[in-house]
Parts: sequence; structure tokens; C-alpha cells
Amino acid sequence: MPELGLNTVIAAIFALILLYYVGKMLAAPARALLRVLLTGGAGAAILFVFNLLAGLFNLTVGINVVTALIVGYLGLPGLIMLVVIQKMLG
Repeated sequence: MPELGLNTVIAAIFALILLYYVGKMLAAPARALLRVLLTGGAGAAILFVFNLLAGLFNLTVGINVVTALIVGYLGLPGLIMLVVIQKMLG
């Protein structure tokens, strides 16, 4: 079995410290991406339910990335804004 020299122990400790800081730096963007994905998913779900209910009155909003993120971030005011814009444009 090979011996662990002082240089190997110091290199292993340095690698662990470096790995910790790199992981810490990558955690913030990963959290931001997860938040965007969850917000978009919630917005898409809200739009889906809205389209089911409002479809009875011939009122639907297309579900895509932009509209899902708008509804996900702004909530009910965003949904109302999309409906008003859709009615104004066409």
C-alpha cells in the first residue's frame, strides 16, 4: 500500500477546499435557474386551468414560455394584462 506523504495530504486538503468554493459559486446560478423553472411551471399550470375555465366563454391565452413566465412572476395581474392585450390586438 502506498504511503501518504505530506504533499499528498496538503494537495487533498487544498482540493477539498477548492471544491467547496467552486460548489458554493455554482449554487447561486443553479438556485436562480431552479426558481425560473418553477415559476414558469406554475405560470403554465395557471394558464392551463384558466384556458379550461375561460374556454367556455371563448377566451383563451396561448401557453408558451413568455406567457408562462409573465403569469408566473406577476400572478393574476399578469394574466389580466395578457387577456387585455389579446383583446386589444385582435
